[in-house]
Amino acid sequence: MEKVKLNAKETELKNEIEGKISRHFGKTLEDATPKMVYTACALTARDQIMARWAISHKEVKKEGSKKLYYLSFEFLMGRLLASNILNLMQTETYRKALKALGYELSDVVELENDAGLGNGGLGRLAACFMDSLTTMDLPAYGCTIRYEYGLFRQKIVDGYQTELPDTWLENGNAWEIARPEESVTVSFGGQVYTDWNDGHFSFRYENAHTIIAMPYDVPLVGYDSKIVNKLRLWSAKAPDVMNMQEFNSGNYIRSTEEKQLAELISKVLYPEDNHTEGKELRLKQQYFLVSATIQWILKEYESRYGYDWHNLPEKAVIHINDTHPTLAIPELMRILIDDKGLGWDEAWDITRRTFAYTNHTVMSEALEKWPLDMFKRILPRISMIVEEINRRLMENLQMVYPNDFGKQKWMAVISDNQVFMANLCLATCFAVNGVSKLHTKILTSDIFADYYRLDKSRFHAITNGITFRRWIANCNPALTELISSKIGRDWIRDYKQLERLKEFADDKEFQERFAAIKHENKVKLAEYIKEHNGIDVDPNSIFDVQAKRLHEYKRQLLNVLHILAEYNMLVENPGHEYTPKTYIFGAKAAPGYQRAKLIIKLINSVADMINNDPRIEGKIKVVFLENYGVSIAEKLVVAADVSEQISTAGKEASGTGNMKFMLNGAVTCGTLDGANVEMLEQVGEDNIYIFGLKAEEVAARLKYNNSDEVKTIYSTNSALRKALDQLISGEIEPENTQIFRDLYQTLLFGDYGFPDTYMVLRDFEAYCLTQDRISKDYNNKSKWWHMAIMNTASSGYFSSDRTIDDYNREIWHLEPIK
Repeated sequence: MEKVKLNAKETELKNEIEGKISRHFGKTLEDATPKMVYTACALTARDQIMARWAISHKEVKKEGSKKLYYLSFEFLMGRLLASNILNLMQTETYRKALKALGYELSDVVELENDAGLGNGGLGRLAACFMDSLTTMDLPAYGCTIRYEYGLFRQKIVDGYQTELPDTWLENGNAWEIARPEESVTVSFGGQVYTDWNDGHFSFRYENAHTIIAMPYDVPLVGYDSKIVNKLRLWSAKAPDVMNMQEFNSGNYIRSTEEKQLAELISKVLYPEDNHTEGKELRLKQQYFLVSATIQWILKEYESRYGYDWHNLPEKAVIHINDTHPTLAIPELMRILIDDKGLGWDEAWDITRRTFAYTNHTVMSEALEKWPLDMFKRILPRISMIVEEINRRLMENLQMVYPNDFGKQKWMAVISDNQVFMANLCLATCFAVNGVSKLHTKILTSDIFADYYRLDKSRFHAITNGITFRRWIANCNPALTELISSKIGRDWIRDYKQLERLKEFADDKEFQERFAAIKHENKVKLAEYIKEHNGIDVDPNSIFDVQAKRLHEYKRQLLNVLHILAEYNMLVENPGHEYTPKTYIFGAKAAPGYQRAKLIIKLINSVADMINNDPRIEGKIKVVFLENYGVSIAEKLVVAADVSEQISTAGKEASGTGNMKFMLNGAVTCGTLDGANVEMLEQVGEDNIYIFGLKAEEVAARLKYNNSDEVKTIYSTNSALRKALDQLISGEIEPENTQIFRDLYQTLLFGDYGFPDTYMVLRDFEAYCLTQDRISKDYNNKSKWWHMAIMNTASSGYFSSDRTIDDYNREIWHLEPIK
C-alpha cells in the first residue's frame, strides 16, 4: 500500500472509514470488499449530513419559514457519494484518506448504484432543482415514490432493447432513513355515502381497500450550504403481512396475495399502460403519491400552526411537476372538507392559493387523461370533487364564453367521459409555467390559449437549468480546475462569473489546455466503449453524441439516415477527404413504444454493418451505449465534441441535456427548438450550428398535408433516396429484409396518410450541409476551440441556480434560512 502523508482531518476520516467497516460489517480493512469500503464512505458522509440536518431542521422550525413541496413522479438523482462530498467541500479529504487505505476515490464512487427514481429530463431537472434550492438555503422537500425497481435496466440483445428489472436497492441504500412512525393510509375503491348532520354534509367510506404509505427520507446537502433539505420517498405496504387463515388452510400463495398486490404500487416507474391493468396501476400510483404527501403536509402544518387553514398558502407552496401529481388538488380539497370541516368555498380558496404547475410538453401522450368510469371506480370520493370542480368551471365558462360550447369542451376538466389532468391544473393553480421561451409561447398561443386569455398574469416563462456542481465540478474536475485557475472558484456557485471566461476564448495556451482535457476525457470514454461494447474508437475522431430518450420527435432517425448517407459516400468514393467521426447514441425507449424500439434496432444494425466494413477503413464508427442514465451521461457530456439536439421544432419543451453538453465545451448542432433558442441568444450564431424548419414552419406543414413535397424530396435527393431504400433492400439486415419497413412506410407514406410527421425528410438536406460545416470547422483547431470555450463561457444562464431564482421571484416567494 502506498504511503500517503495525511493531515489531522484526513487521518481522522481514514480512521472513521476503517471504524465503519469494523462496526458495520465486522471486517478488517484487509478482509473488506470494495462495496463495503463504498458503504463505509457513504456512512461517514451521511453522519456529517445528519448532524447538519438536525441543526437545519431546528432553524427552519424556529424561523417559521415558508416551505416548498415539490411533487414529481421522478427524481433522477444519480450517484450521491461524489456529489455529497463535493457539496461538503471534502472531495480532496476523501481522496487522500482513501488513497491511504489503498483505494482510488474515482473507483469507489463507481460502486454506487444509480437510484432508480427517474427516467429522463423530467427527473434530472427535479434533482438539479433540489441541489440548487438547498445550495441557496431555501427550505424545500422533494416528494416521490420509492420505486423498488425503477424504470428498467436496458439490455441490448441482438440489437434489440430488452427490459430487465433495475435492482438498484439490492445492496440497500446508504442514504435513506426509514420513517415508519410517520406512515399514513391511502384508500382506493369502495363506496362513498353522504350524510346530513347538524346542517352540513359529511361523507363516509365503506369497503375501501387500504394501503399503508411508509416514508423514507434522503437528506440533501447543497454546495457549502447552511441547510439540509430532503427527498421524501413513499413505499407501499399492505396493512397485513399475511392472511393467517388462508395460510393455515394451505392456501400459501393466496395468503400473501394482498401484500403483493398492495406493494405493486411502488414497484416500477411508469408501468406499461397499453392495457387496462397498467392504466389502473398508474392511476393508483399517482393518487398514492399525492394522498400520502398531502396528509403529511397538513399534519406537519397542523403541529406547528394549529387549525387556521387559511394561512396554509403563506407557509406552504405545493408545486406540481408535470401532470402526474395533479390529483394533489382534489386530495387537498377532500381532506379540508371531509376531515377538517371546511366548506367548499373556503377549501377552494385555500387550494387555489397553494398550488403551482409546470407543464413540460405539448406532446398529446404527456397531457394525461383518465377514463371517467375507471376514475370513479378507483377514486370515488375524488371523482365527486373533480365533478364539482368541473360543474362550477362550466358555469364560469358559460359566463365568459357564452354558448361557445366548443371552447367550453376544450377547457373542461371532464369531457367525452375523460378526466383531463392539465385542465384541472389550469382551472386551479395560481401559477402556470412553461420551461423555455418558445415552449411558453406555444402554450399561451395554442393549447392553453383560452386559459391564458382568462388571466395572463398566472402564466410564466421559466427556462430550465442544470446544476454546475454535478455537471462539471463533479464529473469534469480537470476542466473545473482549469476554469478556476483563470477566474477563481466563485463561478461554481455564482453562475454569472462564468462570462469572464470569454476573454480566454482566443488564448492559445488556454485553448491547448482546454483541448488536452477534452482529449483525455475522450480517451477515457473510448476505453469504456471498448470494455462495454468491444468497439475500438479513435479519440482523435469527432465524437458526435445524441443521448436522450428515444422518441420519434427527438429524431434519432434523422441522425441514422445521415450516417448511412456518409457511409454510402465513402463506399462509392474511397479517396474522398473525410474527417473521421464516432457517432455515439444513448437512449431508452418506453417498453410499449414499438417504433422507438425498432429505431434502436436500426441503430445497432447500422453500427454492425458500418463498424465491420473494411472498405471505409474505420473512418466512421457507430456506438450504442446500453442502459443510458446519469452515470453514463457523466462520461458522455465531458467527452462530446458535438451535441445533437435535433428535435422537430416546436416539439421539445426545453431540454437539459443540451445544457450539460454546452457547459462542458461541446458545440450544439440543433434546430430552433426548446432551450436551443436561448442557447443561440447566449452563445451567438457563430458558435452554434442551427438548421432546419422553424416551429411555425413545422406547424404550417402539419396543418396542410402536402404529400407531394415528400415525393419531390425523395425523387430529387439521391443520397436520401439510397439511405431510405437501404431500410428495405436487405443490405442492413440480409436475413430479415423487411424488418425496417415500418420506418420506411411512416417516413414516405405516414400514419393515416400523413407522411414525415416529424420532418425527418424535410430537414435532411439542411442537416447534411450542417454536418459538412462541422467537419470543416473541426479541422480549423483555433476556430473550433474558440467555439468550444465560448459555449462553456456562455452557459451560465443555464444554471439551475438562475432557474430557481426565477421560480422563487415569480412564483414561490421563499425566504433563505438565515
